[in-house]
Amino acid sequence: MKKKKVVALVLAAAMALSMVGCGSKGGDSASKGGDTKGSDTPLVIAWDAMSQKFSPFFAESVPDSYIEEKLVNITLTRTTRAGQYILDGIDGYKEDYNGTEYTYYTPSKIDINENEDGTVTYDITLRDDIKFSDGEPVTIDDVIFNMYVYSDPTYDGPSAFASLPIEGMEDYRNGVSTLSSLIAAAGKDNTDFTYWTEEQQKAFWDACAKEGAAFTQSIVDYMVENGVAEGDVKAAAAGWGFDLADGATTEDFFMAIGEQYGWNFSSMDKEAASVTIADSFPADVLAMSTTGVETGESADHIAGIVKTGDYSMTLTLTEFSAPAIERLALPIAPMHYYGDKAQYDYDNNKFGFPKNDLSMVREKTTKPLGAGPFTFKEYSNKVAYLEANENFYLGAPGVAEIQFKETQEADKVPAIVQGTADIAEPSFSKATSEQISSENSENDLVGDTITTQLTDYLGYGYIGMCSLNVKVGNDPSSEQSKDLRKAIATVIAAYRDVVIDSYYGEAAEVINYPISNSSWAAPQKSDPDYAIAFSKDVDGNEIYSDGMSDDEKYDAALQAALGYFEAAGYTVEDGKLTAAPAGAKLSYEAMIPGMGSGDHPSFGILTAASEAFAKIGFELTINDLSDSSVLWDTLSAQKAEIWCAAWGATADPDMYQVYHSEGGSAYQYAIYSEELDKLIEDARASADQAYRKATYKECLDFIVDYAVEIPIYQRQNCVTYATQRVNTDTIVKDATPFYDIFDDLANLQMR
Repeated sequence: MKKKKVVALVLAAAMALSMVGCGSKGGDSASKGGDTKGSDTPLVIAWDAMSQKFSPFFAESVPDSYIEEKLVNITLTRTTRAGQYILDGIDGYKEDYNGTEYTYYTPSKIDINENEDGTVTYDITLRDDIKFSDGEPVTIDDVIFNMYVYSDPTYDGPSAFASLPIEGMEDYRNGVSTLSSLIAAAGKDNTDFTYWTEEQQKAFWDACAKEGAAFTQSIVDYMVENGVAEGDVKAAAAGWGFDLADGATTEDFFMAIGEQYGWNFSSMDKEAASVTIADSFPADVLAMSTTGVETGESADHIAGIVKTGDYSMTLTLTEFSAPAIERLALPIAPMHYYGDKAQYDYDNNKFGFPKNDLSMVREKTTKPLGAGPFTFKEYSNKVAYLEANENFYLGAPGVAEIQFKETQEADKVPAIVQGTADIAEPSFSKATSEQISSENSENDLVGDTITTQLTDYLGYGYIGMCSLNVKVGNDPSSEQSKDLRKAIATVIAAYRDVVIDSYYGEAAEVINYPISNSSWAAPQKSDPDYAIAFSKDVDGNEIYSDGMSDDEKYDAALQAALGYFEAAGYTVEDGKLTAAPAGAKLSYEAMIPGMGSGDHPSFGILTAASEAFAKIGFELTINDLSDSSVLWDTLSAQKAEIWCAAWGATADPDMYQVYHSEGGSAYQYAIYSEELDKLIEDARASADQAYRKATYKECLDFIVDYAVEIPIYQRQNCVTYATQRVNTDTIVKDATPFYDIFDDLANLQMR
């Protein structure tokens, strides 16, 4: 069983919440904002736990990202309520939605031109009257600076900007390795100091021998305390997921972790027990994992990024890329704050920081500055304080101060009632609906105490499996490995309808493809080839028939699972599993962030499936986590077997991030398929939406057949307002998954 205690921060994407960094929707107000300073009464928002990474470049969790991206910064472009990216919002872009015409403002105009040679040029023009909150003007140099930060070979944040086929991008990023990886590869006895000094090499190996050994010793101690090992490093490492030789030392253990993570110390800390690299290593050694060294030919600029004026530039791609406009929805962060104006000289290929060294950018991670409607004041005692930006180009916000207060899920609605919060986003379920309604005299979701606003959530809940850990033999892609995962998925999927209805009621619906129903690419039930997920047996026959009772349905699923298990190579005797094939097991663990109390929409699904599996000799162990960060770190280390979480999404349904072999979150499922990669690449290279939708359907069918993701539910997002304290006439109108409360927060006012 896995059993890590972790201290690392929540991952990108914040996988239980959202894939952050794949595009932005907000930053500006939809209207011109207020004309005068807003109310002095602070607006208090009950918020999820923050990781204090408020940087537009390195924010990973949703709570951090929303603050820096939608309130502190402005973005180059954004989406309308219908999910349409705005190409010209300088003077206001008008679009009708739900019978009302809305005007949206952006700081840019973007002209897209497909050239005869197949390249695509984005001509970008900025407004010339925007200022950052400190009064400095926003120019195209700031945009270029941002693009170079995202493109730097040492950049390890969540943005996928560098994955675009920009002319010259590969030439700029080639020939560079991190100092830590180079020293590690050279070994302790290296005598070639071409790229580093002897003192640097000694400092690195001294840290590995001392602090590194202490890091892994804490893991060994943890395993001993939990009865997994008796002080033997090899045994402890094996329980932690690392295969070491006999007689291995704690330093050997540290070396193995370093090799797995490419000597990126931040990533290595995801394996931490009680000692972290970030808190124990010398600062100069820590910096080695983010210091780039050019060991081969590397261009000094990106040919496709060209400045054409103080407020204009062009970005040229070698080919059409559908996600490009979404990648251009990047925050415009100030070069003079995050970089160094003295190091910016466009004509001489200097872009505000030394190439391969983002240390000055990283130094500002906890305190952002931008041109958005609010300025970041401080984070103190689990509260982030923001103040109105008097220089906001669309006018002063309607409130003078916002406080984002970390609040437990169970306390969000009570906080509205008790007056300790004015806005909250509680997880919406039957219980939450009843709780809200009971507080209003009208016994409704909108009333004299609480005003509730519901929208579809731009994302969906799922149960995942890592193909590297749930397989037969050594090939995760074999038919036997797929059959094993299909056996598990078939039983789990059978309990979705009843449990989701019980938990959410009308606030959610079961889905059958791994994509949000809010996406234009989502298959519809009316489509001729629409299929219920995991509803066929190993021979391709339908498991269920009309008129089946729930119990008959569960029995049918269990029998179908036995067929899949047998096809996977399991020994089945008298309707029970008695032996597993090589590489597989009779017991697997499912991790679920239910706060240790089963407070999760999929908890009932796992519980019912576990009881069903027990009837056929298969064990599904449920690990209900009180600390959800354990899940994210176990996923990152590719040690999870089965888990429950939710994906967020963006306006464009590009699947590169999660399912492509080179995607930033591909490690979760570890599909690594050339066939799927090709489909994803073909879809993102086309401007034909009908073709893209058909191609994405092929991708979805492939993923379901690979059986690493069980689609569970599409839920509604809930925002609650204190009716007596918030001027409900000023809350966002016609909120959608693409345009929510924070896209319009500058217009909100207190009573």
